[in-house]
Amino acid sequence: MLYKKKWPLLLFLVPGLLFLLVFLYIPFVENIKNSFYEMSAVVRMPGQDWKFIGLENYKRLLTDMDVRSALTNTLKMMILTVIFEVGIAFVLAVMVSQIKRFQQFFRTVYFFPVVISATAIGLLFKLFYNYNGGMLNQILEHFGKEPVLWLGPDLAFVMICIPTLWSYIGFYFVILLTGLSDIPDDIYEAASIDGCSKFKQVFYITLPSLKPVFFTSVTLAVTGALKVFDLPWVLAPNGAPQGLTHFLGTYMYQTAYGLNNYDYASTQALLIVVLGIVVSKGVGAFTADREETGTGKRRRVKRREAA
Repeated sequence: MLYKKKWPLLLFLVPGLLFLLVFLYIPFVENIKNSFYEMSAVVRMPGQDWKFIGLENYKRLLTDMDVRSALTNTLKMMILTVIFEVGIAFVLAVMVSQIKRFQQFFRTVYFFPVVISATAIGLLFKLFYNYNGGMLNQILEHFGKEPVLWLGPDLAFVMICIPTLWSYIGFYFVILLTGLSDIPDDIYEAASIDGCSKFKQVFYITLPSLKPVFFTSVTLAVTGALKVFDLPWVLAPNGAPQGLTHFLGTYMYQTAYGLNNYDYASTQALLIVVLGIVVSKGVGAFTADREETGTGKRRRVKRREAA
């Protein structure tokens, strides 16, 4: 055994558990309880009673068109994060892994947007999208084109997704590049000697070897899409225009602090938590099945070789 005495471990574990209990689990239970009451304020004042309304907030959740729109946008964002955030990060990681001399430079450059505040990025892109004097419209006017309402009903969702996806590509780039560095160079050298091209090496060596890291990145990207809030809120507050750009996080915030409907916001928060658990478990089950399938194939190959 590594540690013969267990009490020092408990001594260091208990503060962390207490912190989680006070700031995570107790508020989560209170949030569930609040969803069954009609709340007029965040904190109940002495002598103030809240009306018990049962499942009314949950019934409203099923018929709320704004929730459906926010849920649809969130699901779209999940798909886009896998395709563009993880996908582009993987392509960049593969290309940078072929460069031995300037890897640290590219790590810094691509990771830099991650350390910038999402609020700052949102304000920057809001200047780009501004109808009067924005950078994009200035470029269009320079070429004799009419200015475009970039945050209008037709383009707002796409224009919000672009900076949201771009800002986190570097995060997954670093994770995938670190995973690539763990693959032995001998495998690639042997494949090159056998006449395997660089393109085929990506599919037959890199992807199979990078499966655990790749699936971890996908899980983080999908669950992270559920928590999208700050950058879309800066670009299009209150789901502008016409609530078309709401995500679950932004709509919950507007319900709680814009409309002062704290009980219904608690119901929406519970929806986000449940979706996060379901999605993470679903991705985990999918990746586990894939890994078991790959393991089974390798075992069958070994049996044939032994025979």
